[in-house]
Amino acid sequence: MENNCLNCTNVRKVVIIGCGFVGSACAFSLMQSGLFSEMVLIDSDIAKAEGEAMDISHGVPFAKPMKIYAGDYDDIKNASLVIITAGANQKEGETRLDLVKKNISIFKSIIPEIKKRKFNGILLIVANPVDILTTVALKLSGFPKNRVLGSGTVLDTARLKYELGKHLNVDSRSVHAFIIGEHGDSEIPAWSSVNISGVPLDKFCEMRGFCGDHQETMKKIAEDVKNSAYEIISKKKATYYGVAMAVKRICEAIIRDEKSILPISSVMNGEYGIEGISLSMPAIVGKDGFETHVPIQLDEQEIIALKNSAMTLKNILDQNEI
Repeated sequence: MENNCLNCTNVRKVVIIGCGFVGSACAFSLMQSGLFSEMVLIDSDIAKAEGEAMDISHGVPFAKPMKIYAGDYDDIKNASLVIITAGANQKEGETRLDLVKKNISIFKSIIPEIKKRKFNGILLIVANPVDILTTVALKLSGFPKNRVLGSGTVLDTARLKYELGKHLNVDSRSVHAFIIGEHGDSEIPAWSSVNISGVPLDKFCEMRGFCGDHQETMKKIAEDVKNSAYEIISKKKATYYGVAMAVKRICEAIIRDEKSILPISSVMNGEYGIEGISLSMPAIVGKDGFETHVPIQLDEQEIIALKNSAMTLKNILDQNEI
């Protein structure tokens, strides 16, 4: 693993490629965060990037000093982070995996341009299907594994924490839980490791008086989490605020070298017998990007589901030439 990828870059500079709903929301979130002093927006529609840069810049007097501008691939070279949100949008009735061919094609035009600029920072993939596109970006770029990661199930995990917090009537920040596997229909809630400030979920539910329908309630919460993007898309045509906050959280862990444990998407190296595909799993994230996976407690059924999730992604990837 390279351990100096941020040392030869401007650690306060970020580039966002793609200025659609997600890219623009990410830019707005990062402007308010104070993490960066320079942000470049790149889009195939230059006027769109310029408009977003102008609009977001007008909020700088209410935040921290920051230079925000529309740029091109030459502006990538000394950035510490390049965030790729560019890709076809998920439409109503469409799964994330339905986007594969369109977005692999888009990545085949974007990644070589990044590679040409001798970029030495971290590549954060946000476009969907994020697990497959993280693998694609890794292969096309040739970058070390630690420097290519996806937003993974950071948002799904936040949705799970939110729903559990609401159900149990506790602060969702006190809920410790992960969604693992695919950021999509085969995702798995890792119920075996869920706890509320150290108290196992089952025991905490008993404390709150939830006994009789516990399993059914947990099943419904998992379904609600999995289907929440579909519901949002059906109501407002796109989902972008939640993922923008997830991207901000990942950037915080990298720029501050927090060594935070987040369920990002990164390539598997034989864990649970899975390799050659990126999956969303708890991992330590710091200034060098992905550091190591963190083994969490999983029961036999969860491990089987995780392997099935990996197989689903691998089969889709194998059908598409990179």
